[in-house]
Amino acid sequence: MPVVTVQMRKGRTKDAKKKLLRQVTDAAADALEIDAGRIRVLIHEVDDAHFSVGGVSYEDQDKASSNGS
Repeated sequence: MPVVTVQMRKGRTKDAKKKLLRQVTDAAADALEIDAGRIRVLIHEVDDAHFSVGGVSYEDQDKASSNGS
């Protein structure tokens, strides 16, 4: 039973996440040549304060861009 984990920022719509779950499942089943019913997909949504690039959280990046920095 393969398990695929997706980590991403919070904020996507429920429909977008459903689409992601379906397409990741289909891709994994196709690549592994197994039934899609055996694939498990987990989405971990991360708060912007806990997700960073280059040591700066997305929360702080968003604040800086709204202040014109």
